[in-house]
Amino acid sequence: MTAVLAIAVSVLPVFLFLGALVLLDSYKLVSLRAILLSVAAGMAAGLAAWAANVWLRPALGLDWDGYSRYVAPVVEESLKAAFVVWLLRRNRLGFVVDAAIHGFGIGTGFAFLENLYYLQANPGAAFWTWIVRGLGTAIMHGGATSILAMVAKSLQGRTDAFRLRLALPGLVVAVVLHSLYNHFLIEPLLATALIVLVFPALSVAVFQQSERDTRAWLGTGFDTDQELLRVVHAGQVSGTPAGRYLRTVRSRFSAEVIVDMMCLLRLRAELAIKAKGVLMMREAGFEPAPDPTLKERFGEMRYLEKSIGKTGLLALDPFLHTGTRDLWQLNVLNET
Repeated sequence: MTAVLAIAVSVLPVFLFLGALVLLDSYKLVSLRAILLSVAAGMAAGLAAWAANVWLRPALGLDWDGYSRYVAPVVEESLKAAFVVWLLRRNRLGFVVDAAIHGFGIGTGFAFLENLYYLQANPGAAFWTWIVRGLGTAIMHGGATSILAMVAKSLQGRTDAFRLRLALPGLVVAVVLHSLYNHFLIEPLLATALIVLVFPALSVAVFQQSERDTRAWLGTGFDTDQELLRVVHAGQVSGTPAGRYLRTVRSRFSAEVIVDMMCLLRLRAELAIKAKGVLMMREAGFEPAPDPTLKERFGEMRYLEKSIGKTGLLALDPFLHTGTRDLWQLNVLNET
């Protein structure tokens, strides 16, 4: 019974907090499958960190205190950051809020595995130990990776593509926070109380700001996509900036490729509008029914991109909306 209680106290709080973050997201930007994948990635990072720590500490000749304060935070936060980098490179993060959820999910998986290990390694530890590990250490792991992901996503939002260096500032912050926690500068129970009080307040503030950003992006992007789709359907593209641009480059491409370019513009605008519609429905409390035509439309889009070729896509880039958020919204449709 004591073991069951220790598991519950050391593991449940971080999962409950992750669930609260998901509930706070009114747009439901992150699917359950994606959350579970992040938790699994965190567990994989925990397993890799255990192997690295077992090998590194004796190799460096450090005692446990020195290693846990100065080396373990670098190793563990770097391993957790690897999946954040993958998400950013694959355009799986659209806003700071879903970066926060994915980051905390990674930390949750890491803390879950770590606390199970500590439980079997220290079965006779005092009950207060598991309270500190469940409400303090576990939330610290989730919070540190969440902050890393939020900082990296904020920096990515200022560029057209992700660069590995964009993850470094957030990684530094996560390592410093982790190291400070392991220094035990204040009593463990007091540190736990601070984490429980500060991180929820920070999360609410981030979510409120991100929701304002999402609402603004939906309004502006929806109008732009609708206008493009309207002129394409009306056959009035020639008078638009896209049409004038295509006339300047048509000597470089065949008539068939120019037609494919117009078809791709239309299809991307239709998918972008549908993705924004999905987000609006979720924000209103409705889950849209699966669209059986999506697979065919994505197949058509891939065919058009192949037909146009890399040079043609590069020429079309100013009007194709290939920013990280534009590509992310296509992933939203893929997950519906």
